[in-house]
Amino acid sequence: MVEVKPLPEALPGFEHINRYWDQAMNVHAAKIMPGEFYVSRSGEMIVTVLGSCISACIRDVQLGIGGMNHFMLPEQGSHSSENWGEGVSSASRYGNWAMEYLINEILKLGGTRRNLEIKVFGGGNVLPNMTDVGARNIDFVKKYIYQENFEIKAQDVGDIYPRKVLYFPDTGAVKIRKLRETKNNTLLQRETRYSSTLNNKPDTSGDIELFS
Repeated sequence: MVEVKPLPEALPGFEHINRYWDQAMNVHAAKIMPGEFYVSRSGEMIVTVLGSCISACIRDVQLGIGGMNHFMLPEQGSHSSENWGEGVSSASRYGNWAMEYLINEILKLGGTRRNLEIKVFGGGNVLPNMTDVGARNIDFVKKYIYQENFEIKAQDVGDIYPRKVLYFPDTGAVKIRKLRETKNNTLLQRETRYSSTLNNKPDTSGDIELFS
């Protein structure tokens, strides 16, 4: 019988994230929903389910500190891959914020830019009547990473299936399962609701700059 270790203390700002003991993987896990982020230095697993959304899994390979985000660009006339600099759109600002928030949290904990490893997942074509949102999310995150002089270490993006992603920041290991059959439409409802919230008012409060 596997001994269940005490739940490690969440880092400041992440106390609200749902965490639990995963019996299948024998590890503490944090489950993030659309619009959420989580960073850990305690050997936890981070879990999410992606449809059209993107998750970037980022860690400092020397320290084993890392995390995951879960985001979608708002539906707008112009999007980040075509609108950088002073004329940046609110969609682009949201995508930048989602990436920079995660990176900055790792850097604040002692990580360095040169040691960051980035893996990208999601962007499936799963939302009805929104046929390009997954592709736009993929396009954004790839161009963001290129603009910031990073590289993508691994990726599994596109296609028509949702994905369940298990990420282990301490080792960088990722386990992915494509959900070729779903028993209900919870994921589609969740992402549609999330998308509607973004379209009403993209959450870009607080300017964030990457620091070394």
